[in-house]
Amino acid sequence: MSDYDELDFGFMRLAIQEARKGLGKTSPNPCVGAVVVKNGRLIAKGYHRQAGMPHAEVNALAMAGRDAEGATIYVTLEPCNHTGRTPPCTEKILAAGISRVVVGMNDPNPLVNGSGNDYLSSRGVSVAAGLLSDECRQLNRPFIKHVTTGLPWVIMKAGLSVDGRIATGTGHSRWVTCEESRRHVHRLRNQVDAILIGSGTALADDPSLTSRLVGRPGRDPLRVVLDSSLQISTKARMLQLESMASTWIFCGPGADSIRRSQLVEAGAVVKEVDIDPGGGLDLVAVLEELGRADINSLLVEGGGKVHAAFLAQDLYDQADLFIAPIFIGAEGIPVVGALGLDKIDEGKRFQMVKTRRFGSDVMIEGLFEN
Repeated sequence: MSDYDELDFGFMRLAIQEARKGLGKTSPNPCVGAVVVKNGRLIAKGYHRQAGMPHAEVNALAMAGRDAEGATIYVTLEPCNHTGRTPPCTEKILAAGISRVVVGMNDPNPLVNGSGNDYLSSRGVSVAAGLLSDECRQLNRPFIKHVTTGLPWVIMKAGLSVDGRIATGTGHSRWVTCEESRRHVHRLRNQVDAILIGSGTALADDPSLTSRLVGRPGRDPLRVVLDSSLQISTKARMLQLESMASTWIFCGPGADSIRRSQLVEAGAVVKEVDIDPGGGLDLVAVLEELGRADINSLLVEGGGKVHAAFLAQDLYDQADLFIAPIFIGAEGIPVVGALGLDKIDEGKRFQMVKTRRFGSDVMIEGLFEN
């Protein structure tokens, strides 16, 4: 870290701010920001806007123009050195005459993974890697998991009472949490690639599972329903939407073929997976199928049976829990169904990352160690 000065830290933080502008827009690519600096002065900045569009470095260098000669570029992720949807960024950096590259984190993509830094170094460019690497990794947890495992980053999301209930015993749940929390949930939906519920939630609430943002259009995630016997109605709201996003329904091998055809005709994509030993759908197979479709991030909204199934198999990476100052009572529906635990130390513990306040509610964000 002694190779960096305060200016380096400041400009990398600015690159991270640029990268954040791409959240929810770049999948399956990572969010990346870049700034170009010459003689201690910022001359250009840019970020990756969308998969298939120019990368952050290219946008920043285009803004810098001839001033990039002899300059330093700060980039949150190692420049690519291969041709994908766009040409290699390393060649653009060399052509621009950049003399120093400061990298936040190496790219875990096997097609890169250090080769971009090595290529630039071999061409006489000074390369320093690892500045604010933790902050850069936090930006791209979903990308990192997907590119290294083929699976999406899985987020447990729930709105619950202080005593851990998501609804009354009759199933009434509108609304446990406050309006500010619900608005933030729509911002979360706008940033993830897919959102998942079980058939129980689909039947009880008939949700649309869209992103509704205040003052601007939202980006709807792929809608995913776990419905082993295809109970969902062909008239379900999520199948009546004018939305760019599809609805996938996962069923078991014994699902009725007529119901399947009816749902496909209604606009759903029906996918079959095996039943696991516990009698539910094979969740790993579901995640693998989503991963193959380049789904980097998945928001699981429950209910309790679905949350218990994901927790029991250690499939969650993150928890976003919105806790409202209300008691519902033991007869209410718990946020997590039965896990069959005998001892406290068998519980599914996560590391609290931060808390936030939304109106009267408190949001806890945590990471699971799987």
